[in-house]
Amino acid sequence: MDDPSRDWPLWEVFVRSNQGLDHKHCGSLHAPDATMALQMARDVYTRRMEGVSIWVVPSAAITASAPEDKEIDFDPMADKIYRHPTFYELPPEVEHM
Repeated sequence: MDDPSRDWPLWEVFVRSNQGLDHKHCGSLHAPDATMALQMARDVYTRRMEGVSIWVVPSAAITASAPEDKEIDFDPMADKIYRHPTFYELPPEVEHM
């Protein structure tokens, strides 16, 4: 017997918790449309009332960097020391910053 959910698109689920300001990826699910994906995500990922906001995004809409491009994408930032304030001296009052 064929499973109709196998033809449904894959959705990535992001939930913002009560304590957080950002949404965190918490899993994936198959659903026929965005409305159903939201309902399913609510049922699966926020059963304990830990979320205050849910995002669902079609997996096909996500573009990610490739691991083999790590040097090209991220290493050029290392030569911009002004972006890393490690050379500033802090006064003793704020030593634990």
